[in-house]
Amino acid sequence: MTRFKIAILVGSNRRESLNRKLAQALARLGEDKFAFNFVQIDDLPLYNQDLEAELPSSVARLKAEISSADGLLFVTPEHNRSIPTVLKNAIDWGARPYGKNSWAGKPAAITGTSPGAIGTAVAQQHLRQILGVLGVLVMGGEAYIAFKPGLIDDSGAISDAGTRAFLKGFVDQFSALVSRLSVGSSELPREAAA
Repeated sequence: MTRFKIAILVGSNRRESLNRKLAQALARLGEDKFAFNFVQIDDLPLYNQDLEAELPSSVARLKAEISSADGLLFVTPEHNRSIPTVLKNAIDWGARPYGKNSWAGKPAAITGTSPGAIGTAVAQQHLRQILGVLGVLVMGGEAYIAFKPGLIDDSGAISDAGTRAFLKGFVDQFSALVSRLSVGSSELPREAAA
């Protein structure tokens, strides 16, 4: 079975990020289908068009990791009813310079967690809107995960059977999407229509 290369982007730069823990647990659930790469985004300079002529090395690395991925998994918290600055900055850099959009044509899945029942709902909707403009093929469905104490055990596995089954279904759905879109993927457009 082909193991597709998936770039994971965690929208938090906290050391003890709940979303990083969720992303790591998702990687464990999908390790039979995917080869995961956690993309570092907290070392990128703030987007500035003046830096496009000679991209900073961290930006060149980001763009290369996105370009080489078969799919994208976004796991993000919500900040002030939107996506965190660190994630928006990475998205902006990945889309630039003009004509070199690294995101276009990539299949993607979005999830996130917070202590509240639907704490990442608005952030996920904003992220869908942004990614759609950039030509990302975002998987349908919603995955809002309420983070409760003990949800992820000390070994990094999801301990709640219901949540584990739900997320396994999420990973399987994403695998089917990536597999379906990988046929003829070299023919997918690399530029956003907008």
